[in-house]
Order: sequence, then structure tokens, then C-alpha cells
Amino acid sequence: MASKMFEKLPFNRHTTSDSSGSPKPGDSTGAPPAYDQDTERRNSAYATVSGLQDTTHRGLKARHIQLIGIGGTIGTALYVQIGKGLINGGPASLFMAFTIWCFFILAVTICMAEMATYLPISSPFIRFAGRYVDESFGFAAGWNFFIFEAIMVPFEITACNLILTYWTDKIPVGVVIAVIIALYGIINVVAVKWYGETEFWAALGKMLLIIGLIIYTFITMVGGNPLGDAYGFRYWRNPGSFTWLYYDSKTGYFLGFLQCLIQAGFTIAGPDYVSMAAGEAENPRVILPKAYNAVFYRLTAFFVLGSLCVGINVPFNDETLINAFQNGEPGAAASPYVVSMIRLRIQVLPDIVNALILTAAFSAGLSYLYCSSRCLLGLSLEGKAPKIFARTTKNGVPVYAVGLVLLISLLSFLQLSNNTATVLEWFINIITASQLINFTVMSYTYTRWFYALKAQGISRDTLPYKGWFQPYAAYIAMCGCIVVCLVGGYAVFLNGQWDTATFIFSYFTVALFPIMFFGWKFLKKTQWKKLHEIDLKGEVEEIEEYTRNFVPQPSKNVVDKWFNIIFGGINYDKELEKMRERGEHPDQRQGYSAEYMEKTK
Repeated sequence: MASKMFEKLPFNRHTTSDSSGSPKPGDSTGAPPAYDQDTERRNSAYATVSGLQDTTHRGLKARHIQLIGIGGTIGTALYVQIGKGLINGGPASLFMAFTIWCFFILAVTICMAEMATYLPISSPFIRFAGRYVDESFGFAAGWNFFIFEAIMVPFEITACNLILTYWTDKIPVGVVIAVIIALYGIINVVAVKWYGETEFWAALGKMLLIIGLIIYTFITMVGGNPLGDAYGFRYWRNPGSFTWLYYDSKTGYFLGFLQCLIQAGFTIAGPDYVSMAAGEAENPRVILPKAYNAVFYRLTAFFVLGSLCVGINVPFNDETLINAFQNGEPGAAASPYVVSMIRLRIQVLPDIVNALILTAAFSAGLSYLYCSSRCLLGLSLEGKAPKIFARTTKNGVPVYAVGLVLLISLLSFLQLSNNTATVLEWFINIITASQLINFTVMSYTYTRWFYALKAQGISRDTLPYKGWFQPYAAYIAMCGCIVVCLVGGYAVFLNGQWDTATFIFSYFTVALFPIMFFGWKFLKKTQWKKLHEIDLKGEVEEIEEYTRNFVPQPSKNVVDKWFNIIFGGINYDKELEKMRERGEHPDQRQGYSAEYMEKTK
């Protein structure tokens, strides 16, 4: 593998300067910067591996990165599928499990933040696994993540159909699936900046929805509802805070909690989505640390408070909720929030919330399509997937990779011959195991990175971002993810609970990962990387040059300015003013050579 992936090109350099840093006379046109396609090309990161180029563009701003991280995680699982956890373990088990699991997600986030901020490249944790551990490890990790993300697309499509049955079951399932897949294709096969803008607004809507539902819970529980019923924590007392699963005993109550913990492992994510966008982020060493921190805190608040609200709003033995998940009855309200509104005889609002949840599910599927296609792009750049998937349009979109994921999304047509709830369960079993393997890979890769830094005499104090409680946080995350992954399909081993389909879908990726690892190792004769031989420099010089010469685009309008400040924590206009005060002349454009402009088309 090539040790240097980024070509030494001038990244977003708007002035030519001598050693003193002053512009050379005559080197600039003197015209103000035109932030057009030329500027976008200069903000791009070009990588070469085995003759292939990473031609994705650094067009995602701070607000895009943060909202993509949040939007990719908030989907059907938080609004709908979380009800399954309530049924299995009760409100207290659900709340405890989600709270505990957030600590493991924090540990994983810290690991990825340190590595990806230092070296923000496309598909970072997949490529880090190959670079810092073993090429076979990177191969297995990459394809596992691809499977995880690609299966999430038909999962969300299936969930959209389940949500639609709240209104009617008369719409042909095939038509629903076909329309959603077509829309996904149209939105993804455009420039990344348009995807970022689309996902930003969709993610913003999902954030406002969960905040609104948390407020709704508080208002209704204190009596602000048509019945005037101040129910408070009634359902924690009757039918109770905990419920048993499979066995009416202490073992059954523990299994109920365990099922909620597995549910949390499926529902809560975050660092992977921020990481996948690292290669297309503007000024990543400034944006990414803020994004990792903000995404974790916001997601923790949403998921912990969300799990609490679900247990407050609906009892775990609600018949409507049970029918939706166990029987997949058409017209059943699968969302606990919608069930709550129906119980309180609230008019109109259930339809509005269900429509917003449908939008959230659609947006989540869009984000998964984006991440899976970029994952496949990274694999192709590393020579671990056919070269065709590294080809991009002139706008930087890996069109063939997007096409393959759209083909995989056709699995959602399984609903035509099976119960929707059953198909959802199949997808969830595969997804949960794959996601936990992803987190395990990130954690273990970090331990290799940590000890390689020490072996090569590089102080972590010199890094752009230094995670705390390392390497212990990595070991905690790794152990937790392995345990939950292995017990994910425990139910089939209980007396009388064997189900072949559940066993296969629960442990498919658990078995596939070592097969891919050893298969690639045998085929390519790869070597386990020694700590002192691990390449820690890679593209660092080019990233640092890009960071030094980065010139932010001015805000398009007041809305754009404040969105970047609120969601990204960055005021681009102030950054430009600071550059002018330092005499860096950001308003002057460099005259690029014809050869360079031709190369970066």
C-alpha cells in the first residue's frame, strides 16, 4: 500500500507568499475570491492509491458535520423501535440500559476523535484498521461496516412502510419501496454540498422533533392533556418499573434488562457517522473536535431522556404497542409517542408526529446510503474492492458505489412475502452485531495507535486533540462491545426458544468477520504491523499544509452565519477578519497554473 495517499497539491491557497509570509507582487489578480467550483476543487483532498484518486470534495461545513452525525443516528430506532425495549424490560430497565450504554459510546467517541482529528481522511477508521493493525483487519472492518450501513437502508425503508400503516394499509408496499429508493438515488447522485444541505435540514427537523416530544412528555405527565390526567410516573408503579422476559423469575427480569441493553447497542451510535464525513469536512482539525464533543453530548441527552420519556408515556403491557411489534398488525401505532397521544385522546397531533417520524426514518436511510457508499469508496481506494467503486462524477460523487447500495436496498421487497415486523427483526439482528463489531474495531485500533505513538516517541500532547482516560477508555469500550455482541442472540439458546432464522441473522456477521480476516490474510500474505513500523505520518504533512492555508468561505446570509455558530461553534466571518488583521490577505486569489487547474478538474 502506498504510504502517501495525498498528492502534494496547494490546498485552498489564495495567496502566494515568500518566506516572510507576504504576498509577492503580481502573483494575485487582486480580485475578491469567487467561491465557485474552482474554490471547491482547491478545498478538496486528493488521494492516490494504486493509481486511484480520492476525488471527494471538502465541501461540508461545521454545521453539516454535526447534523450529519446526529441525523444519521436519530431515526426509526429512537422514535419507534425503542418501544420494543419497553415491552421486553419495562421502563426502568430501558432507562438504565440506555444510560449505561452511553458511557461505552463516549469511550468509542474519544478514541475516534483523537485519531480522525490527527488524520482526517475518507473512511478513516476502516483505513486506520489496516494501517495500524493489519491490512486483513482493515479489509474485514471495511466490509463489515459496509454491510452494516447497506443493510440499514432497507431497514429504514421497511420501517417507513410500518409507519405508513398507521394511516392505511391500502398503499401497495411495492410502490412505497420503489418511490423511496428512487428518491434516495436522486438525492445522493448530486454534489456533496447539496447532500450536506439536504441532510442538515432533515437532521434539524429530527432534533426539533425529539426535543418537542420530550417537552410533550413533561406537559402531559403534569396534567396538560385533554383528560386532565396528571399521570406522572404512574406506569412505573402500575404495571411496574421492570418486567420479566421468558421466565417469571429473577432470571427473567435480568433477561429483560439484557434485552434492553442489546436494544441500546442497536439504537445509539454517533462517532462512526462523524468519522465517515472527515474526508469531506472543511478545515477538519478545527471542525471535528467540536463535532465529536457536541454529537456525543446531544445524542446522550436525546437517547437517555428519550428512553425515560417512553417509559413515562406508555405502560409496557399496552396492547396497541404489543400488536405493532409482535404481530405487525396493519394500522397499529408502532411509536410509543403516538400510542400515548391516542391514549390521551389528543386529536391531530398523532398524525403530525407520525408524519415527522416518517420523515426522520426517510432521512436516516438517506444518511446510511451516503455512509455506505463512502465506505465502499474507501475500500476501493485501498484496493480491497473493485476499482470501479472509486470512480466519481465531476462533483465528487462515487456513483457506482451509490448504485450498488441502491441494489442492496431492494432487500426491502422481502416485505411483499413476509410480515413487516419479522423483516424488521431480521435486519435489526444483523445490524446490531455489525455495529458492535465496528465499535470493537475502533477501540482496538486505537490501542495500537496509542502504543505506536509511545514506541515512536511521539507525545500525545502534540496532537490536535487528546482524548482523556486513555488507553483505559478504549479497553472498556472494547470489552463492553464484545460481550454485548456475543450475547446478542442469546434467546435462541434458551429452552424452547430455538429459531434458526434468528440464530443466522444474529451471528452472521460475527462469523463472517474472522472469515474475511483470515481469508484476506491467506490471499494477500499480510503481516501484523509492529509498533515501530506503523505509519503515523502518512498524509499528515499535506493535512497540515491544508490547515495552514485554509481560507473559510464568508457566510452566504444571516441564517447561514448563525447556523454555523449555533451548530458548528464557528463564526466564519470572524475567522476571515482575523486573517485580514494578521495580514494574510484572504481576499486575494492565487493564479494557479494551467497544469494544476487541468489536473484538479
